[in-house]
Amino acid sequence: MSEIKLVRIYSHEQEKGFRVLVDRLWPRGISKVKADLDVGAKEMGPSNELRKWFNHDPQKFPEFKAKYLAEIKANPETKSFVELIQEKLKESDVIFLYGAKDPLYNQAVILKEYFTSLSK
Repeated sequence: MSEIKLVRIYSHEQEKGFRVLVDRLWPRGISKVKADLDVGAKEMGPSNELRKWFNHDPQKFPEFKAKYLAEIKANPETKSFVELIQEKLKESDVIFLYGAKDPLYNQAVILKEYFTSLSK
């Protein structure tokens, strides 16, 4: 069974699968070749305002999560993104790549939870 996996784009251990960058900003120091993306989904990242407000502060994560989920639900790109990911999951794992240093408090975690909630 295929699954969504979360991998920091800077990690030396890169999973195999359909690779999707879910950050709005391109990660510093990573070339397009090294990133080896199948798709860049910057439109699915949190808005610049929300990203700057959160500033990767774990104390703000619950509020960030609520606001980011609201952005996902209001985003006109979400429907086609969901369809793409669901199609790719039929063939292989999907790797959500993110740049944040914190593996627990970042938008990729929330995006994966969003997908998990759709399949229930």
